[in-house]
Amino acid sequence: MIVPGRGHTVMPGEGRSVDLGVVSMRVLAGGEVTDRAFTLAEFSGSGEGAWTVPHLHRGMEESFFVLDGSFTFTVGDTEIEATSGMYLLVPRGTAHTITAAQGGGRFLTLMVPGGLEEMFFELGQLPPNAIRDPAARAAISARYDSIPVQS
Repeated sequence: MIVPGRGHTVMPGEGRSVDLGVVSMRVLAGGEVTDRAFTLAEFSGSGEGAWTVPHLHRGMEESFFVLDGSFTFTVGDTEIEATSGMYLLVPRGTAHTITAAQGGGRFLTLMVPGGLEEMFFELGQLPPNAIRDPAARAAISARYDSIPVQS
């Protein structure tokens, strides 16, 4: 939790991180710091293609701010081309997926409420690229309100 009168600072290269194969996650403010009010994380990778499986969240919103690169966010039935400087909010209950263009990129993800980062740390214990494996995701993600769906 944040201590009153003090801030929470994460310096470049710091923060709890996990390598998920196609993408890495670095937590800037996790649920343990924000009393689960939100999680802010940076996702980055150099590979193109799907960075996740189609999924939805019933009890949380997830939003993205693209820092570098180009991505296709599929939100419901809509494909959205996103480049540096673009922000996107995915409402609760909306299926979505993220596909990186050639060269990959980086984006910030705000998850409200916080705590979903723990799912990514569990996925990091599995073989590389489990984040894109529907069976691996289903086994872990059900505990974290991240429900794989058919595309």
